Amino acid sequence: MSKLEDNELKVLRESIEAINSLQMKIGGLESQKHDLLHEISISAESFKKLQSTLEEKYGNVSIDITTGEIKEEDGDSKED
Repeated sequence: MSKLEDNELKVLRESIEAINSLQMKIGGLESQKHDLLHEISISAESFKKLQSTLEEKYGNVSIDITTGEIKEEDGDSKED
């Protein structure tokens, strides 16, 4: 029965181990991606609630997020 040389077998095993290791890393990254997407969804929902609360309190305005300055939105910004 034919058999691979020891060094060929070693290289073959190392290649397979490298591929398996990379696949495991990809799986870990996909899991992290899933968790982060879930966190984004939660943050977006929280932002929508805050936005709604601020709109109820201040109306339809623009807020400078650097200074907190509130500017009234122009209801009719049509140009003649």
